[in-house]
Amino acid sequence: MTTMPIQLRTGEAADAAAIHELITTNLSVGHLLPRTFEDIESHVQRFVVAVAENGTVVGCGELAPLSAEVAEVRSLVVDAPLRGQRLGVALVTALADRARELGYVTLSAFTHQPAHFIRLGFSIVPHQWVPEKIAHDCVGCAQFRHCGQYAVTLSLRAGSGLRLEAAAPPMRAVAAPRASVERLRLIPISA
Repeated sequence: MTTMPIQLRTGEAADAAAIHELITTNLSVGHLLPRTFEDIESHVQRFVVAVAENGTVVGCGELAPLSAEVAEVRSLVVDAPLRGQRLGVALVTALADRARELGYVTLSAFTHQPAHFIRLGFSIVPHQWVPEKIAHDCVGCAQFRHCGQYAVTLSLRAGSGLRLEAAAPPMRAVAAPRASVERLRLIPISA
């Protein structure tokens, strides 16, 4: 795996076709919702794009407002050959920074793979905890009430935010039973 210099910037009108292609190419994986070119074109300035040295858009994510306090990370995707280089983390970080600058207090995402977000400090919550998303998108979706996505949220209030360790948190070990602790033993009662 080769690391190439990547620049993050706000999406521009000229990026709409590349963003649409990146999203459409990755629909078959089953983790993105389809987007029309017109939808992307009208919201391109809400995207943060990752651009390779040669000018190719290799990743993107949208900061979509759901209310005055809640924004959503949408259409987060990194080109397959560049996955595993923390480009997704960089995109989510840029989107969280932008959300905080714009005054949002909660950043949400709906995802089939919550582990990526959990490692960054998001929490899995019931869908009902993000009523803005339900009212804005879910009610009109064919998968409404049968959704396979997890709702995750991140507080953007002072003192909270993304957890950006270089690696995943260490696995928790279970301690061996201590000899000094008496164990409860169940004894069957015969009638």
